[in-house]
Amino acid sequence: MALSGIQIYKLLPQTNCKECGFPTCLAFAMKLAAKQVELSACPYVTEANKAQLAESSAPPIRLITLKGAAGEVKAGNEVCLFRHEKTFYNKPGLFVRVKSAAGVAEADAYKVNYVGMDFTVDGFAVEADASTSLSASSPAAYADTVKAVRAATKRPLILLSKNPDVLQAGVSALPGEKPLLCGADASNWEKLADLAKASGCPLAVSADTVDGLADLTEKIKAKGVEDLVLDPMTTHLGKSLAIHTQLRRLALKNTRPVGYPLIAFPCNAADELMAASQAIAKYAGFVVLSEFKPETMYALLVLRENIYTDPQKPIQVQPGIYEINAPKPESPVLVTTNFSITYFAVANEVEGSGLPAWLVVCDAEGMSVLTAWAAGKFDAERIAKAIKGFNVAEKISKKRVVLPGHVAVLSGELEAELPDWEIRVGPREAVDLPAFMKQALN
Repeated sequence: MALSGIQIYKLLPQTNCKECGFPTCLAFAMKLAAKQVELSACPYVTEANKAQLAESSAPPIRLITLKGAAGEVKAGNEVCLFRHEKTFYNKPGLFVRVKSAAGVAEADAYKVNYVGMDFTVDGFAVEADASTSLSASSPAAYADTVKAVRAATKRPLILLSKNPDVLQAGVSALPGEKPLLCGADASNWEKLADLAKASGCPLAVSADTVDGLADLTEKIKAKGVEDLVLDPMTTHLGKSLAIHTQLRRLALKNTRPVGYPLIAFPCNAADELMAASQAIAKYAGFVVLSEFKPETMYALLVLRENIYTDPQKPIQVQPGIYEINAPKPESPVLVTTNFSITYFAVANEVEGSGLPAWLVVCDAEGMSVLTAWAAGKFDAERIAKAIKGFNVAEKISKKRVVLPGHVAVLSGELEAELPDWEIRVGPREAVDLPAFMKQALN
């Protein structure tokens, strides 16, 4: 059972050395009880107390890491049921199911930019051919398939088979890597547990009930395997939602037998896109898709980013002065906040128009124009400070700055802050910027 903050404090050295980053041992203990810090941050806790504190310091959902030839995918370490309670940490990995190397290179090369972030496929799930999975030649054939896939991509892999010999062949084809072994159930868990322990790879456990999953994880843990992933084996939307939610609730109550990330297979569902969307929103750590479709992948990647963005930390761009369409000294100076969507809305409209401009991005703590203005994070003083701090005057010949139309009220205050500048008020919406620049700034 998890310890309270006071109970943890009694097991700490109580020296208030501050080396953990907190002013007192009690403050550190409270953070440890809330699972917001690691026990390793305390350099002086005794070995005798470490074991007792280990369970309290461990997150309710174990962190699982898949390692490929280049890169890794993490799932777990989640501490809440709803993202607004705190935040979700590790985005679910999106994997494409394949039976050969065909199409892998195309999916591997996929990259799309969304508000300054590059989105890609996370990895591939290599499925053994069920028609030959029990034949004598199947392990060698599967190893050849895994090698061919690895030649086309360096991303992490999931190995799909219920045959221990097949999975052994797949693991042997990936030296130094940690793929997810997926296929353990009540019929084969002992051999797969032995393989997972010997290879150091995480193991996915399948059962169609919570009790069945808990029973298997306890048996597998007894054999020395700690890195597990749960497969509830359901593709029905309602059942999937219910069991995923139940597993997350139990995990957050420190029910250790189910304190592991989930894997979902919307590739087997009647409506794959809807099932994948639900899996991303409701607690899956790994999501396996049937095939690579750019339009589907883009929609899911954007959905995932929106859900896994920290609600207390909006997506931001770096404050600074940005050049759009090779601006000249006489080009206008536009001002906006560092909220990513606001920045890209303005930048894309101006860039698409072909008109040159200097874009000054002020530090508004990631808020949009109106929100930042209402919060006192985007005012005349901050705008003037940004213009002076980024040495805008040295880059231009005409001191003229354009305010967003939503904060026209700041024009008088900004004139007082920048007395030698011409203050113009632009349109309220970014889409109207090109027309405004053509008509009003010539």
